[in-house]
Amino acid sequence: MEKLRRLWRGRTMTFGVPLLLYLIGGSFGLREFAQIRYDVHKLHGKVDPALKEKLKQNQNPVTLESEYEKLDRSNLDNWENIRGPSLWEDSRTVQKQRREALRLKTE
Repeated sequence: MEKLRRLWRGRTMTFGVPLLLYLIGGSFGLREFAQIRYDVHKLHGKVDPALKEKLKQNQNPVTLESEYEKLDRSNLDNWENIRGPSLWEDSRTVQKQRREALRLKTE
């Protein structure tokens, strides 16, 4: 009985066994959580084939030349620098002030 009590109070039982239980239990727990993740991804990853075909038909290929032509059509000589509201400013009041200033400027 004394040997069993000494074994139970030893470093192996107080530190080693709980560490091994923690590592093995964590491994199984992590596997279960990962499996849930992949199962949810499978459920949400399914798309209707008709919708997939419709999306493929609506895709326009974007090329470097088409983007350059779009940029070339825009007028880069006449632009106005517009300041956004600061963090402490209310965006609605700033927008009202800008609209009022623009209205007075055009009159």
